[in-house]
Amino acid sequence: MTENAGVRHGGAPGSRGRTVIADVVVEKIAGMAARDVRGVYALGSGFARSMGSVRERMPGAGSGKSVTRGVSVEVGELQAAIDLEIVVDYGVSITDVAGAVRENVISAVERLAGREVVEVNIMVSDVKLPDEEDEGEERQRIQ
Repeated sequence: MTENAGVRHGGAPGSRGRTVIADVVVEKIAGMAARDVRGVYALGSGFARSMGSVRERMPGAGSGKSVTRGVSVEVGELQAAIDLEIVVDYGVSITDVAGAVRENVISAVERLAGREVVEVNIMVSDVKLPDEEDEGEERQRIQ
């Protein structure tokens, strides 16, 4: 019979060590979850969207819209707090959209990042009217 007297196993492998989740990870999760809600036109203020649109056209600046635009978070070891700035489509109930965004963001962050979401603050900064052009988009004059 062999004994492992000198070897100590300190609990389950999942409890050995620390996992640190960067703020940007939670920002991306929250941004994607907010955008998935029907009635959310965009995240961020008009100015932030305009600047992002200019930045996206610059060579080497990366492709696609910034997922974290309009998202601000504080992430601790166990909890997270999230602030969102959204633009809603005209005709939708803003309170319903805000509630759905809050639910979707909380669910996604708690499921994917394992952090309890203590609050999701939502600032509706604009309403996208049906006949408005996107800010930052230039109408092409010559084809």
